[in-house]
Amino acid sequence: MTSSAPPSAPARPVTAAPVPAWARRTAAAVLWVSLPSALWRFAVMLGVPLGLADSEYDAMLIPGWGYLAVPLLSVFQEALAYLTLGLVRPWGEVWPRWIPGLRGRRIPVPAAVVPAAMGALACTVYGVLFVWTTLHSDMAITPWGEWVMTVCYVPIVAWGPLLAVVTAHYYRRRLHDRAEGDSVRP
Repeated sequence: MTSSAPPSAPARPVTAAPVPAWARRTAAAVLWVSLPSALWRFAVMLGVPLGLADSEYDAMLIPGWGYLAVPLLSVFQEALAYLTLGLVRPWGEVWPRWIPGLRGRRIPVPAAVVPAAMGALACTVYGVLFVWTTLHSDMAITPWGEWVMTVCYVPIVAWGPLLAVVTAHYYRRRLHDRAEGDSVRP
């Protein structure tokens, strides 16, 4: 009787150098701090009462183009936040198979670090300025609506600094990996 071994599952891709748990949690935190503001915008679009006056809906072009712009902004924001995970996952180190000419090759460190660092700076400036202007504006909103909006938008201030920490870790980890690779080669 012949027995054949079951086919082994394909090896799970791993990063070139181990990623500590704190870095993975920090990258995931970016998704969590960006989510409340995106959900608030979806609630606005869906007509959930948030204490906003009709003039505020008019300013957001709801009804109208706001029904397209508001959810697209939320989806775009979450897609950018999701890219932070590439700094701690294997797909952030190797070009995907669907990119002709680059598939399977290592992503150069600057190709990931430069956009991530610019994003960290932009998110920090945007987060602080947006929250500052929102909290100091004369919006036509009820006190409880202002409280809900504040709770949803204040976490976004952490996006830039969290992304900066993960970007710095990615840079150090990838350079360390490259330096070790150079010293091991014959």
